[in-house]
Amino acid sequence: MPDFKTLDDLQDIAGKRVLVRVDLNVPVQDGHVSDTTRIERIAPTLTELSDKGAKVILLAHFGRPKGKPDPAASLEPIAAAVESTLDRRIHFARDCIGAPAAEAVAEMADGDILLLENTRFHAGEEKNDPDFAAALAGNGDVYVNDAFSAAHRAHASTEGLARLLPAYAGRTMQAELEALEQGLGNPVRPVLAIVGGAKVSTKIDLLMNLVRKVDALVIGGGMANTFLAARGTEVGKSLCEHDLAATAKQIMIEAAESGCALILPVDAVVAREFKAGAHSEVVAIDAVPADAMILDVGPQSIVKINEWLDRADTVVWNGPLGAFEIEPFDAATVAAAKHAAQRTDEGLLVSVAGGGDTVAALNHAGVAERFSYVSTAGGAFLEWMEGKKLPGVEALATTR
Repeated sequence: MPDFKTLDDLQDIAGKRVLVRVDLNVPVQDGHVSDTTRIERIAPTLTELSDKGAKVILLAHFGRPKGKPDPAASLEPIAAAVESTLDRRIHFARDCIGAPAAEAVAEMADGDILLLENTRFHAGEEKNDPDFAAALAGNGDVYVNDAFSAAHRAHASTEGLARLLPAYAGRTMQAELEALEQGLGNPVRPVLAIVGGAKVSTKIDLLMNLVRKVDALVIGGGMANTFLAARGTEVGKSLCEHDLAATAKQIMIEAAESGCALILPVDAVVAREFKAGAHSEVVAIDAVPADAMILDVGPQSIVKINEWLDRADTVVWNGPLGAFEIEPFDAATVAAAKHAAQRTDEGLLVSVAGGGDTVAALNHAGVAERFSYVSTAGGAFLEWMEGKKLPGVEALATTR
């Protein structure tokens, strides 16, 4: 993890124009923001800068407008949600560069917060075009990146700007990077990784990286079926990528060579239908009926996972252990999540989670707030877990 400057290093900013890259790619239903989590995460950075008298200028994207203006992807409706969450006035400019942006910035008073229109309305954003980055930089004196969730993209507002202006990490970015360092960068060992989800094909790089970095790896969800089948276990009609048997075997070999314990289910909850109220039963993992689907790991597997949580000092979690959206196939995810939360409450475990359905699963279990850190970033969190360098983070490096 590179060294980076934070808001603690940003002094005497009253009156300065601070360009802040934030993540406002939030869910919208019927013209209203339906989940303000990402706005709540950036609130500390925005209020701190505003309270110190900075002119706070927000850069963000929304949707996929493909490099040209699209009213359906305008940030203007989202400004109201930001205003409500922060409980302070949010001004809006109808472009992020050019006269509309320049005029809106010129009218700002110290402490004002201004949201500029969608950066992706310009093709230069995703191309990281130097001229577009320079046009953005023309409206600021300082750059703050508080959008870890966009840090895996080398775009003008996430990477290019950091090379044109003094660059700092916002409070959300700082918290994320510090949590990730605790999780895999420089963790307290033993380290346990829990990885679930549907398909091995989407997480090959992730699994290959983890088996070289952690002490034990729990594999759950549909992807566990691929590993079970690869070692000759019949999985009935379960979701399974039989064509990835060789890949699964290679991951198992890599784990053995790296001294990483690979933990697969020893029993399973199976059903003939995937729907609420469907009849289900618990079977040994080598006794899955030919006409049934594995939809969750079984109670003995939960005991085994919790025993590994008891041994661990750090856990990194990505993906549910079963089809948690429908009862009773949420049992393993809920039980393991609650156990991890209890260990965290007792100060015995550093728990870092994120990516995909993980946040929803931990919210479903009612324990997201009890984990050490839960990332709202999707792709960026996964790429970090895969061991890849993130352009938006690397651009903040003080040694560059």
